[in-house]
Amino acid sequence: MHVVFIILAIVAALVVLLLLAAAFTKSEYSVERQVTINKPVSQVFGYVRYLKNMDKYNKWVMVDPQMRKDYRGEDGTEGFAYAWDSDNKAGQGEQVIKKIDNGNRVDVQITFIRPMKAVSDSYMETIPTIDNGTIVKWGFASKMPYPANAVMMFMDMGEMLGKDLEISLNNLKTILEKQP
Repeated sequence: MHVVFIILAIVAALVVLLLLAAAFTKSEYSVERQVTINKPVSQVFGYVRYLKNMDKYNKWVMVDPQMRKDYRGEDGTEGFAYAWDSDNKAGQGEQVIKKIDNGNRVDVQITFIRPMKAVSDSYMETIPTIDNGTIVKWGFASKMPYPANAVMMFMDMGEMLGKDLEISLNNLKTILEKQP
């Protein structure tokens, strides 16, 4: 009985320590990656403003080709919603175009339902280069609620998400540079 009490006390102390550490750990994170595409801004922005086009380059969407999708509104316009539901790693959620600065930027709010509830803000920005190419910046910002933010002590969300953004942006580059 004495050993069980000691084990329970150690477990309780570890939980309290983790909760205290989470109270002092950042809860917000953001990540941005970019790629240069050898196509003019008009062509690149004309492609990325449509959320349905993500099916062709977004690593997360490509995880489950069988996922169920639902759309509301007109793609490429403010208010358009793209919902997904997957029995695979993609989980369930919805993204909504919140704002479009035509030719420059698309702001999207992503609501994750499964595997974990969260809300993230995302954007894609297109910037012309001097040689008629386009820099595409893709960014995410989110917040992990307490005490779930404790996981940020052990993993770098920016690095983890950044790799997937790089893969997706390189897919986008390949697709657009093949177009006439």
